[in-house]
Amino acid sequence: MASTADHATAHTLLNCLLREVSGPEHQTVVAGGWLRLRLPRCGVRLRVGLRRTSLIGAHRFTGPVSEERDGTWAEVSWRELAERIHRELQLRTGVANDEFLGQVASSHAGMAAALAALEERSTVEERSTVSATAQDPYLASEQSLLFGHRFHPTPKARTGSADSWSRFAPEAGARFPLHHLAVRQEYVREESARPGALAALDRQGAVPEGYRLLPAHPWQYAMLREHRLLRAAIARGEVLDLGPGGAEFAPTASVRTLYDGRDFLKFSLNVRITNCLRKNADYELSGAVALTRLLEPVAADLAARFPGCELLREPAYRTLDLGGEGRDGSGGDRQLIEGFGVIVREGLAARLRPGLTALLAAAVADEYPTSAAQIARLLPDVGPDRLSAWWQAYLELLVPPVLAAYFDHGVVLEPHLQNVVIGVDPADGTPRQVLFRDLEGTKLVPEHHTAALAALPEAVARPLTYDRERGWDRVVYCLLVNHIAEMVAALADHCPELEPALWSAVRRVLCERSAAHDHPPALRALVAGVPLPAKANLLTRWGRRADRHADYVRIASPLASALLSEAAHVMHPGSSR
Repeated sequence: MASTADHATAHTLLNCLLREVSGPEHQTVVAGGWLRLRLPRCGVRLRVGLRRTSLIGAHRFTGPVSEERDGTWAEVSWRELAERIHRELQLRTGVANDEFLGQVASSHAGMAAALAALEERSTVEERSTVSATAQDPYLASEQSLLFGHRFHPTPKARTGSADSWSRFAPEAGARFPLHHLAVRQEYVREESARPGALAALDRQGAVPEGYRLLPAHPWQYAMLREHRLLRAAIARGEVLDLGPGGAEFAPTASVRTLYDGRDFLKFSLNVRITNCLRKNADYELSGAVALTRLLEPVAADLAARFPGCELLREPAYRTLDLGGEGRDGSGGDRQLIEGFGVIVREGLAARLRPGLTALLAAAVADEYPTSAAQIARLLPDVGPDRLSAWWQAYLELLVPPVLAAYFDHGVVLEPHLQNVVIGVDPADGTPRQVLFRDLEGTKLVPEHHTAALAALPEAVARPLTYDRERGWDRVVYCLLVNHIAEMVAALADHCPELEPALWSAVRRVLCERSAAHDHPPALRALVAGVPLPAKANLLTRWGRRADRHADYVRIASPLASALLSEAAHVMHPGSSR
């Protein structure tokens, strides 16, 4: 492990400053192995050492952050850096945010706890013959993200007690049984896009005749168990508390989506992680099933045209709906409808080709090798040619279906690193398949789906859409800035001189796809190197906006041919221009 919670916290804050504040205001310089940046409103000058520079500005930092004071450089702690940013953003926006420093501290605590849990697990595994996750590289990859999103100011911020996190966090290697409720059939609300989809819930345990099984996340149940409507329903026998039962599940990277090796179950969890309370809103329950129905022909078309592309469907949900009481606007029953809502997602076996090993893309692209999935461990001791071949195979799997979904079907996929699972050949790590998951972020461009959206309740249909421009920004951000740029960074850590060629390969694939779609203006501009949209996580967090309403900043694109040629010349000064 090459980092600490202190450095990782400071580096994520600097990443956000560079991308959203100091960079756009031309207050940065890279020289002599240092990044220097200035906070223009409070006059603070900062610097940090560079391990490696990046063509997209996603540099790799090393060591502590320093501040210039009276002509000398003095180290500042992550907490002091957060205070400087707090002051700068308050001056910039004229708005205070009394949550910000606490959330940075919470994120730091989350990283420290994850590192401690990793050390403890490593010690235990050294004493045993086999580790808990050694036989499941996929689950190990899901549970390996110790530091989170490196362009988010509070990537590991969370509410809830430290004890709860040690029991239920993926980074702690958690495994636990679900909490089972038996609900009388008339108080069950459920939908299914196809026959048998609810079997993933029913198979978890037996219930008395006239009841249906409703599994709950045990942490969520602990938070809702004293709800007055639930207690009354239990007292009347409408709900039976069966306690913990069935097979153990493990949390995936999202914390609230659990996996038992067969099924994914996406639970509500009234815990705030990074920006958001992680619950399944009422409209999201129906929306997941509606999208599964609507996307079936789209997913089939993409799979047929682009072998190796699959979409994990979310074909069913179930929840507790006591009806009547609390439906008058008091919100009592809605808390239970949303709080106990569970969405069924297809397991890997439904779509993963036999013989392939599934790995979370975020783990493969992680800055630090915290699992066997990370690129340096997936492809150890390989040279530039092998890395380039791996990258070309990966781009040809990832890029074409995302662009076809948008241009041919008006579907905005959200292929950020935590939403993509890679199927690799276990013999040599070659990517053979990509699985797109989590329909919560998948949206429709309204003009492509007028009739289908009109057939849905307005409360369900409206959150399923993005207008064309916002949808395109989301596609480009998730695909290029969040995903491809981070994978390039991981590969370039392995072989720094390769970065210009990696971006050249991206540009070639985009050129091919532009031709395949008759050169739509948005894609033609992307190939030409227009600035790229990057989600403004720091400013969104400061403004306390939901992720759906996040703004974007524009960052320089490494796809411009002039930039690529210039970078190649710098890397190989003997070449002609």
